Amino acid sequence: MLRLVARTILVLLANSIGLLVAAILLPGVVISPLGFIVSVIFFTAIEALLEPFILKMAIKYVPALRGGIALITTFVGLLITSWLTAGISITGLTNWVLAPLIIWVTVVIATIVLPLFMFKQLLGNVKPADSKN
Repeated sequence: MLRLVARTILVLLANSIGLLVAAILLPGVVISPLGFIVSVIFFTAIEALLEPFILKMAIKYVPALRGGIALITTFVGLLITSWLTAGISITGLTNWVLAPLIIWVTVVIATIVLPLFMFKQLLGNVKPADSKN
């Protein structure tokens, strides 16, 4: 249970960083301050729900897309989030192409780096298996 909570927090933080980086780098990506939290939660939930479905469809119909499932899921998640919430707005074809890529790369980096900070104290308290008390 603790692992699920930690993973959920990690994914929410990584997605929030990804959305912020896209909004900073791309002028056509606008995230309202009040709608940011709702957008992050909604975006994360949509991605979590759609990823297994998109993976299954890719395996069945377009096996070559298996490697890009996370990128496709990010795009679809952004599309649905921008349609259903007022917290994020993306305009222009270039922004629609670059935003999922920037968010995906940022999330990959964040999911590698964030645990080093989030669990630093916990990892510091772990004793090697061969040490004796």
